Amino acid sequence: MQAAEFITDLIPPLKLSDRASLALAWMEEIRTAVLPVVDQGQFLGFVRDEVIVDLDDLGLTISEIEFDDHECKVFGDQHVYEILKAGAEFESNAVAIVDREGIYQGVVTIEDSLTAFAESLSIQATGSVLVLSMDMTDYTLSEIARLIETENGKILSSIISNDPLDSSKIKVTLKIDQPELRHIKATLERFGYKIIDHYQEETGVSSEEDRIGNLLRFLDI
Repeated sequence: MQAAEFITDLIPPLKLSDRASLALAWMEEIRTAVLPVVDQGQFLGFVRDEVIVDLDDLGLTISEIEFDDHECKVFGDQHVYEILKAGAEFESNAVAIVDREGIYQGVVTIEDSLTAFAESLSIQATGSVLVLSMDMTDYTLSEIARLIETENGKILSSIISNDPLDSSKIKVTLKIDQPELRHIKATLERFGYKIIDHYQEETGVSSEEDRIGNLLRFLDI
């Protein structure tokens, strides 16, 4: 799941000598809000569509236009999760990929990253999601997995985040391979675990939009 594996060929880099009119034409054609700017193999930042649209002269070169997000990049050998972090930090729908020498390799879109991340978390697998709240000191995934396995369930993936309802606790979101959670919930509660939410996912999801929607619900229940 390295970042470089998801580089798209659909988003071309701009050169400093390219005209704003070319940038706008490319943005409209491939339906993107940003384009990377590259000079002599170095990533310089992204040009945003609102900057181009507001120009009085589309004959200006990219070197004469404001571009930013110089640090909206990750190394090609980093995990795809780093792309999501960078995209969120810079509010960009694309992230540049560079090698360890800083040479530009390409761009990965946030949509492609979300799809890849969803697949890595078994979002599309049939099952249910269970959310627990607990102190960090009480968190032992192996113990939780053991209890779930006593009810013939298995944990497909797990995510730890801050509990928005109690800053002193963590929220543990589990994807479980069983569609029915009644017995699993009863067992966990019997051993003192607090369940704050759960839901059963629908089967037959296939579109990219639904896949991303499922991921966002999984990460932010």
